[in-house]
Amino acid sequence: MPEEVPAKGSVLGKLVPARYVLAIMGSIGMAIVYGLKVNLSVAMVAMLNHTAIKLHKHDNDTNGPVVEECHPPGGNVTVTVEDGPFDWSEPLQGTLLSCYFWGYLVSQIPLAHVAENFSAKWVMLFSVAINVLCTLLTPFFTNLHYGGLILMRIVEGIGGGASFPAMHVMIASWAPPTERMVMSTIIYVGTSAGTALSILLAGLCSAQWGWESVFYVMGVLSCIWMLLWTILIQDNPNKQRFISPEERQMINSSLGTEQKSEHHPAVPWVKVFKSVPFWAILIAHTCSNFGWYMFLIEIPFYMKQVLKFNVASNAALSAMPYFPMIIFSICLGKLLDSLQAKGKITTTFARKLATSICTLIPGACLLILCFIGCRHYEAVAVMSVGIVAMGSMFSGFLSNHIDIAPNFAGTLVALTNTAATVPGIVVPIFVGFVTKGNQNIGAWRIIFGVTIVLFALEFLVFVFLGSGSEQPWNKSGSPKDPEAKDEKTPLKELPTKS
Repeated sequence: MPEEVPAKGSVLGKLVPARYVLAIMGSIGMAIVYGLKVNLSVAMVAMLNHTAIKLHKHDNDTNGPVVEECHPPGGNVTVTVEDGPFDWSEPLQGTLLSCYFWGYLVSQIPLAHVAENFSAKWVMLFSVAINVLCTLLTPFFTNLHYGGLILMRIVEGIGGGASFPAMHVMIASWAPPTERMVMSTIIYVGTSAGTALSILLAGLCSAQWGWESVFYVMGVLSCIWMLLWTILIQDNPNKQRFISPEERQMINSSLGTEQKSEHHPAVPWVKVFKSVPFWAILIAHTCSNFGWYMFLIEIPFYMKQVLKFNVASNAALSAMPYFPMIIFSICLGKLLDSLQAKGKITTTFARKLATSICTLIPGACLLILCFIGCRHYEAVAVMSVGIVAMGSMFSGFLSNHIDIAPNFAGTLVALTNTAATVPGIVVPIFVGFVTKGNQNIGAWRIIFGVTIVLFALEFLVFVFLGSGSEQPWNKSGSPKDPEAKDEKTPLKELPTKS
């Protein structure tokens, strides 16, 4: 086993320990991946020839006029969007937006294996680097043919699929059990920050400098993170030079990793798929993503098509809730970690409470939207509350893989996130089917109703079947007590080398 590198102290001194440097850098990395994931949705507005598409749609429309129930809010003047160069049909637009998930589906499990067995640091760097490269090449390939854009988006999806497994492995190696929720939350709220900033930055760039600038500006800015990640971050505290000896000892002792094995244990696939807590996470993750993509992708369409907000107002209002969501998520994670450290609550209770918040409150908000009608700003306020509340998922089921099996956290999140990717493909198709020629509140009540049912299923399954205890199969390959270990014991006690 290679010897530890000398510990020389955190690059930010005692003010920010090395584990939180990792959390901040991980959060920025997740923000980059998600920002580059959603930028096409905004840039496409400037890329499309709306006049030509509208003429084609008028010529082929057999569904009759669209029912309009709401009028634009007072003073909300319609903004004319300048035509871009591409005459893409609506089905092709849907394909271009969804093909990212094709790559996302196939990459997560194999890249999780690489992260667990070799290096999560370099897998995360690959995730960002491949997204940055494809983003910078997107204008060139798009101008050649829309097939080039499809290729770039699929490859971006392959890279994006590595992000969650890599960061779960990093958290399992770096986060003391009593800080796991807050560190996970800091890292994963980057997805929300990246989404919000991408919406705002892409809108600004496309308006000022054209659609190509969206990809050039965001791609170049992301290169700075790649350099810092390479220099500042390591796979575990024992490899990290920029850490104090005291912090390294504290993390190792809390995780039981003073001694490490050279070989990672094989994934006990049969035991994983027989595990009830694993299935609770998988079902919760899948149902939650249906609701998440509903808020992320479809609520802006609801605001535009039903509530009649103009383009400028829609972009600002769509991005607005993600900033308070970040604050709420981090505060909740810190609160739950503090209560757990004081022995007031267990890990299981904390995960179930956080998951309850991210299901019951958004579900209630959608129920209110079914009856709030055309009261524009009241509807925006309700939607904002629902989005903010969904931030508690970062302290809930989304980090629960690390509790039940830290040795296989990357593989577990790859499995559940693969299943949870399906709603990203299904939601736009489902909404398009229900609202085709029927853009009114009645149609959206059906959409909201289905989402509420899935939130209820997520709540019931996770509350009754979820667990924060380490599962016995986490120690696969070594003789261990068959009972799950207590939640307060170190969770990553790896076997010593013989």
